[in-house]
Amino acid sequence: MKITQLWYYPIKGLRGIQVESAKLGPQGLQYDRRFMLYKIEKSGDFSKIQLSGHPECSLFAQEVVGDKIRVKYLIPEEPLVQWKPEQDTVLEVPIEPEINELTKADVSLHQSRVIAYRMGPKYDAWFTACFGFDTALVFIGDGRRPVLGTFSPKAQATPPPWPMLLLNHLLGKKATEDDWITFTDCAPYLFTTEESLNNVKARLSTCDVEMKAMRPNIVLDGETAWDEDFWAQLTINGAHQVALTKMCGRCTSLNVDYSTGRAAKGERGTVLKKLMSDRRVDAGSKYSPVFGRYGFLTSNSGGDTTISIGDSVEVTKRSAERTVWDWALGDPKIAKYYQSSSDTKSSIPIVLSFWLTAAALLGLLPCWLLLA
Repeated sequence: MKITQLWYYPIKGLRGIQVESAKLGPQGLQYDRRFMLYKIEKSGDFSKIQLSGHPECSLFAQEVVGDKIRVKYLIPEEPLVQWKPEQDTVLEVPIEPEINELTKADVSLHQSRVIAYRMGPKYDAWFTACFGFDTALVFIGDGRRPVLGTFSPKAQATPPPWPMLLLNHLLGKKATEDDWITFTDCAPYLFTTEESLNNVKARLSTCDVEMKAMRPNIVLDGETAWDEDFWAQLTINGAHQVALTKMCGRCTSLNVDYSTGRAAKGERGTVLKKLMSDRRVDAGSKYSPVFGRYGFLTSNSGGDTTISIGDSVEVTKRSAERTVWDWALGDPKIAKYYQSSSDTKSSIPIVLSFWLTAAALLGLLPCWLLLA
């Protein structure tokens, strides 16, 4: 197979940027979704701004020029909000802000929490003028969102036996860091195929649907529609391995008309419904039709990780059955922050002491080890 399209979204929720080449990294394509917009409620709480709930996000075009993200608001023929001067200007956002000059913000996306950074009044005022409600632009900075459920390939791996954990600790080997994400929804990458999109297009008789509506990162030509449901690992250019761990359940963002900032009229506004008939194939998310696969880069990201349109991609592992969604997006009880191995290492001696004592009492270890 070949790569046919590459997309990234510096500010989550806005129009994507299509490119010829991009760099792979553990957290996705370079510069992907490191910024996000939040609505500031009257209570002061932040609520996420995404296409599904705010189709007007489609009216914001973004591009990266040098070290800046340039954002332009595209006023539709039928305006959504009262005109303000900011709507006729281009906002420039530094792609690498100095976080020591920014105010911290505790935000959540799909119950995955992070301490991020507010970009400040200048940026908030511009987006507020375009959206028509109080808005905050947030930068991930050095924050890390945890990957919930078993979306991470590390969460799906069998943990080593406790003797190995003990040996690694005694030898001073560091624990492997858990995977983490920026403001991508549930994984660093989303893969889709042209063949599956063709299947969707065939369901429409009076209109078309473009790949941009699917908001992918890496698009492949594919061989047959929906074959990607069973892909477990891809290898790009024979060098870069990506573990595909879950299917992507879809929402009303598929129905958005990017020219009006509203739900599309007519048949174009029924794309999600048309997929409902036979694409609700994920037992863990039975009300959401599936299109695409979430992925994590598992190979070493050192050296040249640039990929381009036309590069070769091979399916190097397959699953016999479809994976099952297990990220409880709407359950606040699972909300948590990312913890690095350094955050948890202080508890290791306590845990090891418990296991060593238990093992000695059971005669599995000589008691003198406890005195060592």
